[in-house]
Amino acid sequence: MAVIIRPSQQGDIEAFEAIYAHHVLNASATFEITPPDAAEIARRRDDVLRRGLPFLVAECDGVVLGFAYAAPYRARPAYRFTLEDSIYIRHDATGRGAGRLLLEALIEACTHAGFRQIIAVIGDGSNTASIGLHRACGFEHAGVLSAVGFKFGRWVDSVLMQRALGAGAATAPAENEVALPGGDPGRAG
Repeated sequence: MAVIIRPSQQGDIEAFEAIYAHHVLNASATFEITPPDAAEIARRRDDVLRRGLPFLVAECDGVVLGFAYAAPYRARPAYRFTLEDSIYIRHDATGRGAGRLLLEALIEACTHAGFRQIIAVIGDGSNTASIGLHRACGFEHAGVLSAVGFKFGRWVDSVLMQRALGAGAATAPAENEVALPGGDPGRAG
């Protein structure tokens, strides 16, 4: 049974809600404490899509195994060529390659759209699966923000990883290259 990667659909919201809720309640990959409801997940997805950014799904035999999306890294206009990735896999579907397929497709879509950098803000320095996945997809370690979150009764780090897209920083962006509008990025998750 092959894993396929496709654009997300409104009908995927319930699966996203369940996948993300598991991560919120059982892992420190996200620093959220209370799982958002389906309406909030739908609002976040709509915000990503409204910005023209990718929101992708990994599926096998009609079952959603995971999702990934890109959102603005920061609100200030100078960051308009930089994105942040987010990726979540069902807890019982890890190790099947869905995460790598999602991240590779996300990188390709962001590169094609003209973005120059993508940042991974990985919750918890002990999240070796996410760190390894990002490294395998060309991300490099960029730093650690120590003890910036408090979850499950302990301080949690954020690991920063970065990957150039397309020409990266080798050239200045052309006048007609993509640029996200300024203002609040409306964090998707």
